[in-house]
Amino acid sequence: MSGSINRPARSNGKSGSAVVGVIAFSCGVILLYWLSILPPPEWLIAAILLLVIVLSCSLSPVASRLTVFALGLASGLLWASWHAGDRLSTTLPGSLERERLSVSGYLCDIPSTGSFNSLRFSFCITQWHNLPIETGQEARMPGLLRLSWYGHGNEQLPGARLRLEVVLKRPHGTLNPAGFRYEDWLFRKGYRATGSVRSVQGDPTVGCFLHCQYRRLHLSLHNWTSEQFGDAKYFPLVSSLLIGHRGHMEQEHWGVLKATGTIHLVAISGLHLGLVALGAGFLCRRLLLALPARRVSDEASRWIVFTSVLSCCLVYALAAGFTVPTRRALIMVVAGGWLILMSRQAPVWQAFLAALTAVLLLDPFAPLDQGFWLSFTAVAVLIAVFSARLAGTGSLTGLVLAQVAVFGGLWPILEILGQGQPMVGLLANLLAIPWVSLVVMPILVTGGLMTAIVPGAAQLFVPLFDLILGMLWFLLTWFAEWQAPDIAASVPELVGWALLTVTLVFMPFATFRLVAALLAVLWLTYPEPAPVKNPYLTAPEIRVWDVGQGLSVLVRHGREVLVYDTGPAVPGVFSAVESTLLPNLETEGIRRIDTLVISHADSDHAGGVSELTREIEIGRVIAGEPIPLRSQITVLPVSGCNRSVQRLESLILEYWQGEGATEGNDASCVLRIYHPESGTEWILPGDITDQMEAQYLDYLAARADLQAPVTRVLVAPHHGSKTSSSEAWVRALRPDLVIYTAGYRHRYGHPHPTVTARYAGIGAVSLNTACSGSIVMTIVDNRLALKEMRHRSPFWIGGPGLARDQCKIP
Repeated sequence: MSGSINRPARSNGKSGSAVVGVIAFSCGVILLYWLSILPPPEWLIAAILLLVIVLSCSLSPVASRLTVFALGLASGLLWASWHAGDRLSTTLPGSLERERLSVSGYLCDIPSTGSFNSLRFSFCITQWHNLPIETGQEARMPGLLRLSWYGHGNEQLPGARLRLEVVLKRPHGTLNPAGFRYEDWLFRKGYRATGSVRSVQGDPTVGCFLHCQYRRLHLSLHNWTSEQFGDAKYFPLVSSLLIGHRGHMEQEHWGVLKATGTIHLVAISGLHLGLVALGAGFLCRRLLLALPARRVSDEASRWIVFTSVLSCCLVYALAAGFTVPTRRALIMVVAGGWLILMSRQAPVWQAFLAALTAVLLLDPFAPLDQGFWLSFTAVAVLIAVFSARLAGTGSLTGLVLAQVAVFGGLWPILEILGQGQPMVGLLANLLAIPWVSLVVMPILVTGGLMTAIVPGAAQLFVPLFDLILGMLWFLLTWFAEWQAPDIAASVPELVGWALLTVTLVFMPFATFRLVAALLAVLWLTYPEPAPVKNPYLTAPEIRVWDVGQGLSVLVRHGREVLVYDTGPAVPGVFSAVESTLLPNLETEGIRRIDTLVISHADSDHAGGVSELTREIEIGRVIAGEPIPLRSQITVLPVSGCNRSVQRLESLILEYWQGEGATEGNDASCVLRIYHPESGTEWILPGDITDQMEAQYLDYLAARADLQAPVTRVLVAPHHGSKTSSSEAWVRALRPDLVIYTAGYRHRYGHPHPTVTARYAGIGAVSLNTACSGSIVMTIVDNRLALKEMRHRSPFWIGGPGLARDQCKIP
């Protein structure tokens, strides 16, 4: 009798330990991406062996659980670090950067049109030709490239198997505390080099095995889809939803989807595979019910439905490119199907943990995806909501409840990830998700299948596609134009919102409707909050952002803020304001810029300025070239750069512009910043040439009231171009620190070696944002303190042997 009682107890204990181990393993994989160094694998292996030995000893239940947790954590760290180390070990030698190389391989995705009339695509390498490297080094050369073929955006490549002449560089991007990081994206996707294509030719000698054959078939499917449905007005949406290719989407599409919080609708993920699973399960179940009674047992019926659902989801996932989100969604469908197959005998949270662990086992890089956090958080919220409600909910009630729960549950995650959550997104998704689920997807899938079976059927379905997608797009466009506020909050507000969401979704529905109505009335009638002041900064701070080939500097002290230049921008392609300035200003809690200085109107200094003036409150604008900027800044007056002096708390700001300079680089507004207590001086000269440098030196020499600074920091004129930083300029100023703001391996070749040699000759310490990332300078105990962002970068950016670690100023 006692044995029969103890067996379930021991079983429950083992089950509990297994759950603890699974959770710990997942935490270990996730933990790796919070580290700045890659843990040595031998240390992790030794820790695992030690924990296994400890676990084999007789331990108390608590000690056993703790040991299992530590073992799972170390195993997760080892699993993720092994994959990360293997990926980082494939690298392009620095000696081969900017060299013309020959490679053979095949297309790894569907080419799409990019900026500057380019054709962008991923390329899987099968062979490097005639490499000038040591024997054996070829084995660690990159196997996956991200390429652009400039000037050929409207052309097609001559097949899927190719031989290319390419010019490459190692993974590199801007490095700031917040905002989009290109290097994160490249590491996540597995690209170990990027570059441009110089020549293309077909190469039938390339071996085309399973992966190559799949990519070839997927490219053929895209070409067939374009031939059949390319005439549709909303073909970009058709292509996104049918085959997962979003290369036809334009900036206008992304703007509307972002404004309404509906980007997930065109990214093949759990929603779309879930719809396919429901449709396949429903049809299979109806067919089984049509068979004579007892012809198929209940268990066999469940297996047939399970197999059919997985087969249909797998086919759709393959048709959609088998991307990372698609594979993640497929794993979650498998977990959900397994739960149903077991007749719900297993707890639903076990299926959730099984899916989480499977995703991290098959894809240890998943935590780098925002979609990973959003998808699993959404599923967890839905499980928590509906498993806790004992009474069933109607379809409409369930839809509203699910949408409110997901909206509230994902909002804190989106805030942590640095994404705004438009309030209008709640209403837009409430209407768009049922329309896409019940109308758009069934008609698109049916139309695609019918067109494949019946020639000429596309002529019937194209108008229908345009009708249903046109109605969806009209709705989203209307919501996007509705001026509803975005939600932004502090950490206490995030906690409060999460608690409110939990309260709303778990209360009885009648009470929920009443409380929701009251909250809506309060939201609509609540007065505008008082203007929020900038956080108070006790010491002066000068921050040179890393914006690539361009310039942007933040100056702060107390609550006052000045921004000098806004960095580069390419309309419709890239903007440093969107990717760097706005996210970092938000992270710092800055809601107002007191003074915006635009040195001159070049696109690498004034890019995105109109967007900045729309997104944040600005006190005044000073510009070296005010006339061209007035056409971009319509909400504020733009004044010229008159020689004047102002205070920014303890900092003295002096503006200067050369005589007779009205346009071009020489019209740059020069800003001198001085901190009297520490004797520290910063000079921001824009893009002035050696002619204006001489004028500025004469101006400084004539100022008898100027004190010689204890420490002088100079941002190199014109990014270190040879047309600036003359010998007289360098020797007269003799800066202690010179900062170059240039792009990595940029075609302009900044900074020029003759310029860097001049500054090195007078003993100046030289930094380049391409190497250092953003640079923060503060005054501590009346001394200049400096921090480089690269020293706080993750291991896949600043690790040994990588581009930023080996980056040198010429």
